[in-house]
Amino acid sequence: MATKYRSDYTIGEDNIQVMGMDIHNPVFFVSASFIVAFVLFTIQFPVETNQALAAGRSWCLATFDSFMMMSVSAILLFCLALTVLPVSRVRLGGVDARPEFSRLSWFSMLFAAGMGIGLMFWGVAEPMTYFTGISGTPLGVQPGTPEAAEMAMAATLYHWGLHAWAIYAVIALALAFFSYNCKLPLTLRSAFYPLLGERCWGWQGHAIDTFAVLATIFGLATSLGLGASQVNAGLTMLFGVEEGLNTKVAIIIFVTFIATLSVVRGLDGGVKILSNFNMLLALALLVFIILVGSSVSVVDAVASTAGNYLGNIVPLSNWAGREDEQWMQDWTVFYWAWWVSWSPFVGLFIARVSKGRTVREFIIAVLLVPTLVTLVWMSVFGMNGLHQAQNEIGSLADGMISMSLATFQMLEALPYSGLTTLVGVVLVLVFFITSSDSGSLVIDGITAGGKHDAPVSQRIFWATMEGLLAAALLYGGGKQALSALQAGTVIAGIPFTLILLLVCVSLYKGLSANLHELRVS
Repeated sequence: MATKYRSDYTIGEDNIQVMGMDIHNPVFFVSASFIVAFVLFTIQFPVETNQALAAGRSWCLATFDSFMMMSVSAILLFCLALTVLPVSRVRLGGVDARPEFSRLSWFSMLFAAGMGIGLMFWGVAEPMTYFTGISGTPLGVQPGTPEAAEMAMAATLYHWGLHAWAIYAVIALALAFFSYNCKLPLTLRSAFYPLLGERCWGWQGHAIDTFAVLATIFGLATSLGLGASQVNAGLTMLFGVEEGLNTKVAIIIFVTFIATLSVVRGLDGGVKILSNFNMLLALALLVFIILVGSSVSVVDAVASTAGNYLGNIVPLSNWAGREDEQWMQDWTVFYWAWWVSWSPFVGLFIARVSKGRTVREFIIAVLLVPTLVTLVWMSVFGMNGLHQAQNEIGSLADGMISMSLATFQMLEALPYSGLTTLVGVVLVLVFFITSSDSGSLVIDGITAGGKHDAPVSQRIFWATMEGLLAAALLYGGGKQALSALQAGTVIAGIPFTLILLLVCVSLYKGLSANLHELRVS
């Protein structure tokens, strides 16, 4: 075991008991106070909030675009290096540790929590946006051309593939290693123990964990807002439900209630069951579209997307001298900030379910399995949308009505569109729920000082806060609700990237020490 990075600090040592809750002081109070204040201010001053968010988003994207592009590529290279270095043999939990979940359940949980809502929302909308050039095109290709269709699929997978999952993998691995091998609390501050030592339990650690909570909850709020918008669009198409702020807020309230019930049931009784159910439902919808969709075979679609992705991954990763600088800032830098803001949440969640895996097994699984699933999903959904647009089939021939409706527009041109649209709405709702309850469990863990058995009331509190923040951002954004959601993510995510880079350094120091002690023993 990695005794070099052991501490006498006990989990929950700084906790206090308030109103039946077991909470970390001061992480819980600072995080909760900021979120409550932000929600109240946004409701009271929606116009001013939207203007401030928009200005902050623009400044961050223009100032830190190169930093974000370089940093995320560096994180991916670091993850790849870990799979071939001697430290790849280190097992999370020690040499005798064994996995708690089957590989299928493991894959389902990490994938459903990581990107479920996003794939449903962007599977058709993103390729269509790039193809039509509504907000520019990747690498400046001519909109509406065959080259634009190929580049649209390449850029879409670029945003959802290896780079994205490398961000999740590095923080998940660090948290799992320092928790299971070094017996430190399962909170972000523990990943800095090789760099900070016992100062992790002082104000430096408090600041790291507080920042992790804020970045996570803004990242979650963005996804929950997108999910509410897409569910609203699907219900409008199916049942004529009014599409507007009140309906979206009602959806958020409903989902938050269901997510709270799932949170109360815990990891095995709630998240695991919902994740497995959603994977089966998503697979059924995917197979249906493969069978009845465009004449392009799934093998050809996947091969084409993979080839275009690998062929353009280096140009898309470049940040210097690009003609599509505005597109890069609005899309790629935003996505990197989004994944970074989600990384404490997804990383902590993956760490909780990954005990017993070796470093090599962990990295390969977390990088490749979701990327391959995303490759198939985006190829099937995106290529069908592009095929309909290029061949004047269905309403996509006239362009997207809205991003929220893009997937449903594609389904509308296929047989049994009412049923598949209903399945799509249910999928978004369940992805919505799994993201919310997974996020609540993780945020509760951080604000409980790393405890896994904190009182249920704390999980309910954070599930409620997530819903309130998503509703507040939708309200504050008004007609620009999507921009408001994205702005919160960018402002929280970009500075958190520096923390991720430091995590890489700390993780390697810890793994190296562990490997050395295994050799000595």
